[in-house]
Amino acid sequence: MNVKFLGAAMSVTGSCHLITTDKYTFLLDCGQFQGGKTLEKLNFGDLGFDPAEIDFMILSHAHIDHCGRIPLLTNRGFRGKIYCTDATADLVDIMLKDSGHIHEMEAEWGNKKARRQGRALVEPLFTMNDAAESLQYLKPVLYEQFIDINPDIRLRFLDAGHILGSAIVELWIREGDKISKLVFSGDLGMRNAPILRDPTMVEEADYLIMETTYGNRTHESSRDSLDKFIQIILKTIKRGGTVVIPSFAVGRTQELIYHLNRYYDQDKECESALKNVMVYVDSPMATSATEIFRRHTEDFDDETRDYILKGDNPLDFKNLRFTRTSDESKELNFIKDPKIIISASGMCDAGRIKHHLKHNLWNPKSSIIIVGYQAEGTLGRSIVNGDKDVHIFGEKIHVSAEIYSLEGLSGHADKNGLLEWITGFKKLPQKVFLVHGEEDAKHAFASTVKQVLGYDCTVVEDVSEYNLDADVRISIDDVKNRVSKGVEMFKLRDKLAKVHEEFEAIVHNANLAEDRGISADRMNEISNTIIELEKTTMKLGNLVTKEES
Repeated sequence: MNVKFLGAAMSVTGSCHLITTDKYTFLLDCGQFQGGKTLEKLNFGDLGFDPAEIDFMILSHAHIDHCGRIPLLTNRGFRGKIYCTDATADLVDIMLKDSGHIHEMEAEWGNKKARRQGRALVEPLFTMNDAAESLQYLKPVLYEQFIDINPDIRLRFLDAGHILGSAIVELWIREGDKISKLVFSGDLGMRNAPILRDPTMVEEADYLIMETTYGNRTHESSRDSLDKFIQIILKTIKRGGTVVIPSFAVGRTQELIYHLNRYYDQDKECESALKNVMVYVDSPMATSATEIFRRHTEDFDDETRDYILKGDNPLDFKNLRFTRTSDESKELNFIKDPKIIISASGMCDAGRIKHHLKHNLWNPKSSIIIVGYQAEGTLGRSIVNGDKDVHIFGEKIHVSAEIYSLEGLSGHADKNGLLEWITGFKKLPQKVFLVHGEEDAKHAFASTVKQVLGYDCTVVEDVSEYNLDADVRISIDDVKNRVSKGVEMFKLRDKLAKVHEEFEAIVHNANLAEDRGISADRMNEISNTIIELEKTTMKLGNLVTKEES
């Protein structure tokens, strides 16, 4: 049996693992790369296999970095079943359609600029129709249910506690007279998180593929993060500001609603301070996802079920409003009253959140609360890193708002949570592959496992393939080199795009300066800067064009 790591190998996103047995070929996840233009360009490249030759696929959960390239699979010839939990199937429906819409809009926006500049037009990665067509291949099953995919492969999903429907994948695979058990952790959630059950412990496996998103750090306690969360809100509201929370539409948004429900309805001090403060969930997908959460109470933990049985809807309260239309979204930025806005995307790189950040990042009265993982290259990562100036829609925005990162509200297990989960195995697997983490996180977690359990893990650092029976890595240097070269080329394109953004900002400022009667010396300085940028842009453009040809 061979396993080929094609995504979530060099970074957190793009989860995709190809398994080849003596009779079958199948996929664990097929997600999009996320994290700025450098990584996202990889979505348009070769998948690394022929989709028509894939017998079936297993999907761990509905986040786009795990399911987002499914429409590409079906467009390119895949016709097998895609096994997932029933809640995941419901969420994938809205996630993929929304993603298709975003890709269509981005292509339309890009082509407007391309026409003006005489460049070739581009096609979207996939469309909403492509997404809708791909849904017919979903095969929803229940947690704990044994599914015989074929005479040689048995499947079971266990609760991963990450988002609604998220699953740990157990596979029993027969090759000849040998049966091996392969476990894929998917994304593991935090213990004692609201709404969902804790991640299920697994006792045995021959081979384990495990995520390490936060393999190099520990979160503060959720209780401490919640206390800070409320104090930030109260402080911001008191000074007349807006609290903006970039949040993943599926998972984090529902947990935030749950927490706010408790404070608005049960904490008398907060209830008094916040009684006139509205909470807006400004994401059509988050609205639809919340409705799906309400339909799948069978996946809730005991505490949340108890609230429901007492007649309290944990995903609703009197000051909560959902916005669907773009007009409703735009109106939020003209409401002068203090308010809380929860909006997608969680990494701030697409969707309505960018508009809210544009209107609030510059305002010292406002607060931005980051509650989820921010991939390298994203706007969210830039904000968390403390950059004082960011670009949104080609405009430079100076960051004056207060910025907070509350990892205790994350949906991912931290280093201690990951370690607790792997120590649940009564016998360590023959081989553990660490994926879905940045390089530092994977290596740090490997060191932790070695120190605590005395076991060597394999850190997956790039596109690579292993023969599990022989316990050896198969050389695929050509593929690795091609991917590495592509990444470097995309980095050059990123630099070129940033130069172009600076160019547009200077032109804009020059126009403003002309209206204000700026001095001749200052105008000459601006003119010289523009000339230098033009030269740099032309040089970079020529280099990229020459290399690609």
